[in-house]
Amino acid sequence: MTSKIAVRGLYKFFGDDLDAAYELLDQGYTKERIFEETGVTVGVNDVSFDVAEGEIFVVMGLSGSGKSTLIRMLNRLIEPTAGEVTVAGQEITQMSRQELMALRRDRMSMVFQHFALLPHRTVAENAAFGLKLRGVGRDERRERALKVLAQVGLREWADSLPQQLSGGMQQRVGLSRALAADTDILLMDEPFSALDPLIRRDMQDELLTLQRSMHKTIVFITHDLNEALILGDRIAIMRAGVFVQTGTPEEIVATPADDYVAAFTRDVDRSRVFTASKLMRWREPLVLERDSLDTASERLREYGANAVHVVDTQGVPIGLVRAEALRDQHAEDALDEVMVVEFPRCRPDDHLHEVYELCARGLPIAVIDADDRLCGVLDPLDVFAQLAGGDDGSEAGGSAAAGTDAAAESEPADARAGGGES
Repeated sequence: MTSKIAVRGLYKFFGDDLDAAYELLDQGYTKERIFEETGVTVGVNDVSFDVAEGEIFVVMGLSGSGKSTLIRMLNRLIEPTAGEVTVAGQEITQMSRQELMALRRDRMSMVFQHFALLPHRTVAENAAFGLKLRGVGRDERRERALKVLAQVGLREWADSLPQQLSGGMQQRVGLSRALAADTDILLMDEPFSALDPLIRRDMQDELLTLQRSMHKTIVFITHDLNEALILGDRIAIMRAGVFVQTGTPEEIVATPADDYVAAFTRDVDRSRVFTASKLMRWREPLVLERDSLDTASERLREYGANAVHVVDTQGVPIGLVRAEALRDQHAEDALDEVMVVEFPRCRPDDHLHEVYELCARGLPIAVIDADDRLCGVLDPLDVFAQLAGGDDGSEAGGSAAAGTDAAAESEPADARAGGGES
């Protein structure tokens, strides 16, 4: 993995008695106890992670977890107490003020929860504001602003003032400003949390659509696990200044690291987290031009399945042979005489809620790649098991209830100790 951002041993303390805070931290004292003993708030505690180029890395945590402090250390809006932050091979904690300003201007853009729009400037002027700070000429600024406003559906509002737009539209302006700057990295601190639920989901979809074409490196902060699961290529769950667990959405939901994480994932809609690629398995298909009914019987016994797929010489599935269809057939019969050509199929990135109805017939689902070749088989029983909690999720489901009170009770204390830091 090529790291666009690399963080090593990052700490942030708020207070004066840092030596005492470090000593108590080494002794295993909690964030709350350190605050009581020293008056020092532990904002971020020995956090290390990498963000790959083109990845959406989501940091999810409740109020007081340290997530907003963390993201502001990535561009040194908040100075780290200790640790290293490397961006595109440059260690930013060693940068001069001029180098840091150039980094923020040319390499990293930030989108905030509160839109931070200039009320006296038009939508287009707001979108182009970062370009103006760079010294880009008026005509080029206008051209690039209109282009990104069109991408977010606001081209016709270019000459309006921000107060003429709804909250969701204003947030689109904030996003367009970051896009117009055309930086490699976007830092997004709860950018959608102030929006109504429907508008928020629209903005999440908008971001994913844009990301498919732009391939930015994005660090996204949220307190909403569902948002994290929708957006994140990987997710870090943060609590009391530390990363409790880091993994893909599927890993977080299927194998929560502890009761705290399990409490968050307990009510997650698994059908919108897991994809066919997560559950599919490889079952050697029959090749129409090569294999016989005897081969079909052998494959069915080998897999303990009720049907097996038939492909052409290019690996494209063209039929399905069911076990019951073989009972009255003769050995000399050909595969195409017994196979059915209507059978369920899906793509690897289809979510389980999209394939659920395909499971109704009880037949294995052909998972086909972009070239329409068979790349796996999805068993309806595996889908049902995963949606019910599955073998890998059953323990998590059982421990989630135990973790609910722990998660609910601990966070207010974290928030108090953190002085409201998020």
